[in-house]
Amino acid sequence: MSVRLPEMFGVSAMGETGLSAVDQEILAEKVASLGNAGRKVEACLEKLASHRGDGEARMALVRSAADAVYAYFVQRELCGFRRHDDIIRDYAIPREVLVRLGAK
Repeated sequence: MSVRLPEMFGVSAMGETGLSAVDQEILAEKVASLGNAGRKVEACLEKLASHRGDGEARMALVRSAADAVYAYFVQRELCGFRRHDDIIRDYAIPREVLVRLGAK
């Protein structure tokens, strides 16, 4: 059974209790989505790193990695993280992937 605190004089008690249940659920979804996007980046970069040779197969892996990195960057920005320098370094995102995202 859940209990809701009463509102006094039109002011809710949410400020005293922290996040509302909906806010907590939204935050949990953001965290889960960010984690999933990060794991996808790791998997794509691992496939790219283990690929030997050039050609169309490598370009497909680069495109796939660029798509995953782009989605991860967007998800990070939706969570309020604007800088990606640390992520680029930590994940060791190759230059060829970053170029596909428009980096110079």
